[in-house]
Amino acid sequence: MAFDFKKEYKEFYLPKNVPQIVTVPRANYIAVRGKGNPNEDGGEYKTAVSVLYAVAYTLKMSYKTDYKIEGFFEYVVPPLEGFWWQDDIDGFWWQQDDIAGIDYADKSAFHWISVTRLPDFITKKDFDWAVETASKKKKLDCTGAEFLSIEEGLCVQMMHIGAFDHELETVAMMDRYLEESGYVNDFTGKRRHHEIYLSDPRKTAPEKCKTVIRHPIRKL
Repeated sequence: MAFDFKKEYKEFYLPKNVPQIVTVPRANYIAVRGKGNPNEDGGEYKTAVSVLYAVAYTLKMSYKTDYKIEGFFEYVVPPLEGFWWQDDIDGFWWQQDDIAGIDYADKSAFHWISVTRLPDFITKKDFDWAVETASKKKKLDCTGAEFLSIEEGLCVQMMHIGAFDHELETVAMMDRYLEESGYVNDFTGKRRHHEIYLSDPRKTAPEKCKTVIRHPIRKL
């Protein structure tokens, strides 16, 4: 049976719908950076997702080619994930007192890093082969993809069930939990709001979509 990250790492991919604190270890990802409204047809975000999956499936199916990856075993391509932020906010994901947070109404202002996790046996050399191969076979420029290593460390996370525009309700629950537990959010230039998409929005009603929401934190 193919290795499935969601099943093997349930604590990171399948949290409960109540806040919990986790320490997320370093992992490698296929990543594409960009800016703009993720819902825009033919926009930068949708192109980035196409690039991610082109490279991801080229690596997944490499065992059927002449290119051999050392230590390879069959696996399920992990879920799409994203790190999100906007310029000129003061570190909060939502409005707090007089401090401006994310403006959900202005989706064009979002910066994002769209990612999908890589198995540990995938090296930078393997990644470079996949980018070149996918670009040729898919006739899609995949050179914007990068091999990115991220160590999220101490975080709070929770399963959000519902539309993306209702995430603030989940974030508010997470923030209350932090306050009660002696932690605070720790957003920085390298520690971002993180989402893991467990549902296909093309096939799932918005009120049933499952998304892991994860925020970096520190102890008071």
